[in-house]
Amino acid sequence: MSIEIDAGEDEVDVEELGRELGETIAEMPEYRAFEEAKKAVERSDEAQAKIEEFEQIRQDFMLARQTGDATQEDLREVQEAQQELHSVPVMSEYLDTQNELDARLEAVNEAISEPLSVDFGEEAGGCCQD
Repeated sequence: MSIEIDAGEDEVDVEELGRELGETIAEMPEYRAFEEAKKAVERSDEAQAKIEEFEQIRQDFMLARQTGDATQEDLREVQEAQQELHSVPVMSEYLDTQNELDARLEAVNEAISEPLSVDFGEEAGGCCQD
């Protein structure tokens, strides 16, 4: 006795499961908290100003590093700007919720990867990950 499987039908079922998984993730408390924290950062003038300041300092440092002109003081300036950014309450909350969501999604990745004998999240990213 053999079982025939219509490959097209299987693909639709797997895609539907993927959509359901995405919808379920969007309803997780960790995801909702992350989205709320993200919106709070976007609405915060203080956070936006600190982000802009940090990005400018970081970009200047990266350019200096590429030309070989970066100093230890430049690196300290980047680190201090990052600490100032992270000390903004809405940014701190955002980073905390991001870490909680990352941990939960890593557990989901492990659950998906286990029966596949492959790290689904890592492999799905392809060659362009950092």
